[in-house]
Amino acid sequence: MLPKYIHEMRDPIHVFIRLNSDERLVVDSEPFQRLRHIHQLAMSYLVYPGATHMRFEHALGTMELASKVFDVVTDPRNVHPRIRSLIPELSSPPEVLGYWRGVVRMAALCHDLGHLPFSHAAEKDLLPEGWDHERITVGIIKGDAMREIWETMTPPLRADEIAKIAVGQKVLQTESFTDWETILSEIIVGDAFGVDRIDYLLRDSHHTGVGYGKFDHHRLLDTMMILPSAAPDASNVPALGIDKGGLHSAEALLLARYFMYTQVYCHQVRRIYDIHLIEFMRVWLNELHSGTFPTAPEEILKCNDIDILKAMLEANRDECAPGHESANRILGRNHYRLVYEKSLSDVSKNPEPGKAVCRGLSEQYPGKVVRDLYKGKSSSVDFPVLEQGEEITSSVVLSDVINKIPEVALDNVYVAPECVDMAKQWLASNKDDILKVTETEAEEG
Repeated sequence: MLPKYIHEMRDPIHVFIRLNSDERLVVDSEPFQRLRHIHQLAMSYLVYPGATHMRFEHALGTMELASKVFDVVTDPRNVHPRIRSLIPELSSPPEVLGYWRGVVRMAALCHDLGHLPFSHAAEKDLLPEGWDHERITVGIIKGDAMREIWETMTPPLRADEIAKIAVGQKVLQTESFTDWETILSEIIVGDAFGVDRIDYLLRDSHHTGVGYGKFDHHRLLDTMMILPSAAPDASNVPALGIDKGGLHSAEALLLARYFMYTQVYCHQVRRIYDIHLIEFMRVWLNELHSGTFPTAPEEILKCNDIDILKAMLEANRDECAPGHESANRILGRNHYRLVYEKSLSDVSKNPEPGKAVCRGLSEQYPGKVVRDLYKGKSSSVDFPVLEQGEEITSSVVLSDVINKIPEVALDNVYVAPECVDMAKQWLASNKDDILKVTETEAEEG
């Protein structure tokens, strides 16, 4: 029997994910296998029981989508003639395009290698200043273990090119990107059509049982093109865009992102579990790493969700253990409860109502109050659209839907469950005074 060169994996989103034997070496590597033990949505499974999926399958799905987009946008019929000469790589021999297709697939596969335990939950608070999971990802891709795999592939791939395409120019701001490299990185991490986003919306929607994340991604991918940018001052800059026939699918993608953020990613109970998780990990890290996660690839690769859960279980069983309270808040489902969320009427009285409410409640219940402040970027993005007659138009000009998608913003206040009823009663009687007092102080300042 001939050795099998193409390997297939079943997937609930893409049905089959196929990879060759060289790519299988990456999947079987220690850095990638670690993703089997990093939850995609942190502890969202405590709110949505089906959300137990891992970064492992998301990375595979991102690779599958990335190669599909690469095949579509490198078809000469999907490259606008005005900018074709700006990307000479598109006219390369098949073996050169094949090389870059391999780079894109591996960049997509490895784009999340640097995630901390429980994904994004701890990244902002528990890494040294200036660090994020993308920067750690670059270090892993360029590290000795992965570099050895890249060099054994046929043809050999270059680690620096994989890293650039995996994280993009926003992360590697000090490095120069060609137009070609910019387009390839946009396939994975682009704000408009990055396949990282497409896969996580579809996958997270499926596993949480929430239908908001679904959209016609097949139609969207089929209409993608490389077009001149729609920005007036960048008309000769290549950008990922779409044929006008895919505009409704693009709108659906951006609406899906907005709804998934409001309904899942920013769910009030999920958010407080993240806060308790960060509190526990901070204590755990103080015992091991002076309060922050290590950034060296070899150290990050030693740590996953299992390590945190094991430590949390042990702390929960021992009332004297460091981190016991936070562990019990999570494992005992004894989490803080929401007592206030920002409203438009409150904002009209005070630009920071959550801050005022948190301060007032903290004076009444010291050590029993936390504020959750989150402001994400708008789901609205601008990309070029090809209309009939070869005209290029900005998406924000063509689509009222895209223009009107609001930003996601939270300003919530939680209190410990043992005083939640008292806190609600006190807040009901005092909220107006709290907002007025703070407003006066703000004017004086």
